[in-house]
Amino acid sequence: MYRVAALLVMVAGPAVAQAQAGGDWPDLPVYAPAPRDPDAHLSIVIPIRPEGEPVVLHVAPEGDDAGDGSLARPVASLTRAQQLVRALNSSTDVTVSLAAGTYRLAEPLRFTAEDGGRNGHVVRWVGEAGAFPVLSGAVEVDGWTLFDAPRNIWRAKIAPGTDARQLSVNGTLAQRARIEIPRSAVRFAPWGLELLDPAWRTLAQLPQQDRIEIEGMSWFTHRHAMVARISGDRIEMQQPGWRNNLIGYDTLARPISQEVARLFLVNSRAFMREAGQWYADPEEGWLYYRAEPGDDMAAASVEMPVLERLLSIGGTLEEPVRDLEFSGLAFRNTSWLQPSGAEGYASQQSGAYIAGDLADYPDDPIRDCSWGCPAFERMRNHWRQQPAAVQVSAAVRVVFSGNHFSQLGQIALGIGNNPEAHASGVGLAAQAIEVRGNRFEDLAGGAIMAGGITRDAHHPSDSRMGLRDIIVTDNCITGVSHDYKEQAAILVTYASGAVIMHNTISDTPYDGIDVGWGWGINDPGGSAEYFRWHRSYYDDPENLVYDTPTILRDTVIVGNDVSNVKQWFPDGGAIYHLSADPGALIARNYVHDVAGTGGIAIYLDEGSREVRVRENVIDRVGGVWLNLNSQDSIKPRRTATDNEATENWYNSGRLQGDWSAYVNNVAARNVAVEGQQWPEGAREVMAQAGTRTDACTLSAR
Repeated sequence: MYRVAALLVMVAGPAVAQAQAGGDWPDLPVYAPAPRDPDAHLSIVIPIRPEGEPVVLHVAPEGDDAGDGSLARPVASLTRAQQLVRALNSSTDVTVSLAAGTYRLAEPLRFTAEDGGRNGHVVRWVGEAGAFPVLSGAVEVDGWTLFDAPRNIWRAKIAPGTDARQLSVNGTLAQRARIEIPRSAVRFAPWGLELLDPAWRTLAQLPQQDRIEIEGMSWFTHRHAMVARISGDRIEMQQPGWRNNLIGYDTLARPISQEVARLFLVNSRAFMREAGQWYADPEEGWLYYRAEPGDDMAAASVEMPVLERLLSIGGTLEEPVRDLEFSGLAFRNTSWLQPSGAEGYASQQSGAYIAGDLADYPDDPIRDCSWGCPAFERMRNHWRQQPAAVQVSAAVRVVFSGNHFSQLGQIALGIGNNPEAHASGVGLAAQAIEVRGNRFEDLAGGAIMAGGITRDAHHPSDSRMGLRDIIVTDNCITGVSHDYKEQAAILVTYASGAVIMHNTISDTPYDGIDVGWGWGINDPGGSAEYFRWHRSYYDDPENLVYDTPTILRDTVIVGNDVSNVKQWFPDGGAIYHLSADPGALIARNYVHDVAGTGGIAIYLDEGSREVRVRENVIDRVGGVWLNLNSQDSIKPRRTATDNEATENWYNSGRLQGDWSAYVNNVAARNVAVEGQQWPEGAREVMAQAGTRTDACTLSAR
């Protein structure tokens, strides 16, 4: 016992007072704690797993795949770097460092569970500081010669069979050749278009007629369908794409608004009437471009996409991809080609579309299915989604930070979308995915689409399929949805705990932020609107009336700066919400400069329930500052209930919808402001909204 006491004294050291032993008791140290600091809780740091030094693998355009990945001997290809990662990531963190330059992918990169961090480690793919190396799905087109001097049309050789829907000229997406045709010049039919105006019959003289595309847009859809042949006064269309574009809502033949509906003919050299337009001829192997006066195409940088996607990140439900990060990279140049085929793009809204032959298709779709019908309603849970250029599904803890997404031919980043929208085939099943501090610009489609639209998306048959903790923060999004104008900048369909915070969003044809899907039909008890004869959704026995909620809940939309959106479509809102979302919060956003008499700042659409709208600032909005689609036409039934809008500031627009005790919707203490006389609280929201990073200045070389 005395030996133990002596050891304790030695360990305690001279600074610890000793108690005098009495009787048989040994001497014991006395511990005198320091006085408690009352502010100690302010500096608490929760410990995390300590990170060791990662193994760094180097990649450079001038490297050699025979190298070992060291700084002195970098590899050249990303696929070789993947192979090296797989030999290391079970025992250490790995960083793949990409030197400046362009990495042209021969095929899309596929990341599976063996490519992520394993056994608690992390794999990071990073660009050298400030370099923003480019991952490109394009080939460079050079050798331009002047083809048509009066119109300043140039051409260059491309490999026969090469085709694309997008082209980058000097770092910016160019517009395919197109002309507008008045809707009064045609009559719509299930087989195609009858030309009523004889002046347009010269279309029958054009070559390669099966490469011509019809585009139509109106209230919330942007539809694409391909021509089969043109003869006399008949434009016969490829099927089933044309037929699928004639049914549903806001269709090609019967748009919601004839006043705003427009129709275009696209993709013929004869349509190159404006500078900046292009046309590709895969049969002859020529690419044509109409330059601005004085431009010298011999000195231009032209990129033609040859890949439909860049990255596919996806494991399985049993073994998802884990702990994978991408930062400081530039993702560029893809082209999704399905709309150029017989399916076209039968847009329904926000990247969703119908494909295939529909059962019980109506004999007269224009008459009988331009405001829904059984054949259409049966398909709602079978709509497909546009596959993104960068795809993430069956994954846990994947991070994109400080990257630059541009000149991509569809939605830039897809997270947990339908299975058919992922090259992995898995789809859905994304948890703890973080997208922060990136710049998205100059895109054919939207920036980010998270969530699916199938039954497994809203009521997963396996709990691992659900989307959870999708974090979208501090991103800068501008100039997106050029070619698919119905797509929101950010869309989250079904997810639990999604956070969309401090993003700066501007210059888009449709909405800035969209959350929710299903129009209330998949919420407990269903939607009374869809029991009515003209909807008939529930007439199909597979379309269930659920007694359980969807996985959509606890969405946070806070601190975003959204401006100059809804430039094309009257429908939707700068911030738009759909269906029940218990715990949802839309707060402290700055929404401004939404022009037009129909401009809507915040829109709670069909079935929105339990949404709190607080302390938002609405500035210079043409139509409505807050719209609730309370579906008053079906009263006394209730669909949008238990919403609250309080303490918001607005200097324009009106409040719309049923804000009454009957539906338990509360609009109170909202403040109308004269001009720019914002009170201090509103000014604080305006100053703090938007990205807190340098995302809006990121630029790849």
